[in-house]
Amino acid sequence: QVQLVESGGGLVQAGGSLRLSCVASGRTFGNSAMDWFRQAPGKEREFVAAITRSGRSANYADSVKGRFTVSRDNAKNTVYLQMNSLKPEDTAVYYCAAASLFEFTEANQMDYWGTGTLVTVSS
Repeated sequence: QVQLVESGGGLVQAGGSLRLSCVASGRTFGNSAMDWFRQAPGKEREFVAAITRSGRSANYADSVKGRFTVSRDNAKNTVYLQMNSLKPEDTAVYYCAAASLFEFTEANQMDYWGTGTLVTVSS
């Protein structure tokens, strides 16, 4: 069992930056690929980024590539999402999730979910 708690969301102006954190409890964090998803009002939950168990490799949605960076600290059971050059269309609830495979990018493939943190980008 893994419990995930996100933090770091808030209100930021377009062009600004935020760093989200996701702290995991449970003994399987180091054995899980970690993903970030987001869900905007009225839209489906979409994949944002994923990172391997070791943290050596990452994968990004085209919409955030070059602006967002995912990282993890296995000693702290924490995964991060650094978001730069934010745009109003990045406004959403951001969720972290644990997956058994790094290659999984679909919401229904995730094993565990956090409760989300709201990011609002004003124009």
